[in-house]
Amino acid sequence: MFIYIYVYYLRCTFSAPTSYPFDLFLFKLSVQEKSESNFNREMTACCGTRWSPVSDQVEAAAAVPIAAIHPDIVRAHILTRLDGLSLAASSCASAQLNALSSDDILWRDVCAATWPSTRDPLVRRAVSSFPSGHRSFFSDSYPLLHHPPKSSRQRLNYDRRPSPTAGLIFAVDIFYKDELVLSKVQSTETESGWFRFSPFRVDLLEPEESVAPASVIPRSSSESAEAEAEWFKQLEDNLKLSWIVIDPIINRAVNLSSRHAVSIRRHPLTGNVQVRYNTVVAGEPQRGSAAEVVQFGTKVTFTAGKSKGGSGGEGLEVAEVSLQVEDMEGRNLNGRDSLVILRKAMEEGGRKRGERGSGEAKDRFKEFKEMKRERKRRQNRTEMAVDSAWAASWAIIMVAFWSYILFR
Repeated sequence: MFIYIYVYYLRCTFSAPTSYPFDLFLFKLSVQEKSESNFNREMTACCGTRWSPVSDQVEAAAAVPIAAIHPDIVRAHILTRLDGLSLAASSCASAQLNALSSDDILWRDVCAATWPSTRDPLVRRAVSSFPSGHRSFFSDSYPLLHHPPKSSRQRLNYDRRPSPTAGLIFAVDIFYKDELVLSKVQSTETESGWFRFSPFRVDLLEPEESVAPASVIPRSSSESAEAEAEWFKQLEDNLKLSWIVIDPIINRAVNLSSRHAVSIRRHPLTGNVQVRYNTVVAGEPQRGSAAEVVQFGTKVTFTAGKSKGGSGGEGLEVAEVSLQVEDMEGRNLNGRDSLVILRKAMEEGGRKRGERGSGEAKDRFKEFKEMKRERKRRQNRTEMAVDSAWAASWAIIMVAFWSYILFR
């Protein structure tokens, strides 16, 4: 397959220098190993001709090895046009491609295209100290975090030591239909007593600050329940968030967002639209603890606003973007405990691509809510049993007391 790809690449490059999308298209198909039928169909849509393994171009270059393609051509005209997943896949194809795709500049550009906030100098300085630079950063940040509770044996080796980090960096990007709505970088110190013993909460915007993202996020055009439900579904499908946390001490990063919203509701009093993104991870090792499983929840609040420039139809403004850590009793964890859990998630948590989109994140969110309800039911049953025991004890005491008074 690679022989055919490079044949077409050379033909398109030297016969039609402006026809670059065609050669990139073929390369990406080879990396993803599409079937021949799909390949023929997409070749026809792309350039109007069917691909044939017995074509004259292929026969003429059948003896051309991949190594004969100049590395500068591969680096400048192919690898620079791949997204992160395709670039990672190409590195597994051959030793030559693995060497070429390890260029940190390639991965820096991929990260900047995926998360515009990574262009910030603060982020780039932190990422430069990662073992493989931006490639390690992409590997940590792109897939969804998967860090379920540990087994009984793993719990015995749980490290309760506080995180050694002196500060965290947060890189946040919000997109609507692949158009950037908000991109911001913020840092916070983690050594003061105020941070360690106060509830862990990060507010990306100031209290009076709001972001008007042009007219890219339209408001609901109808007040009916059916229209609003359809509008919420549109927001859920098109509104994506990335919240990357970078620890510059241990040189690791993690994306705490579910990418797709897990819950959208309208506040009953203010009418603001509240969108939640959620990642459920393992917490404390003690079985039965309220923090055995915790969720990193991001809430984005939208208010009614005008479109860009203050004219035109009404849209939505970003009024609040916040991150909190919540246990199964609905309490917010403090900074010290949150840092320990966050470090464990960074270092030991798996990464999954999340092929099912918002479905997998929603399932975890529903499971966490069910765990909270089940824990509440157990607490209620325990409290009722304790109350019944106290009532029975007082009844026995009163009966014994009056029996003593009356029959002595």
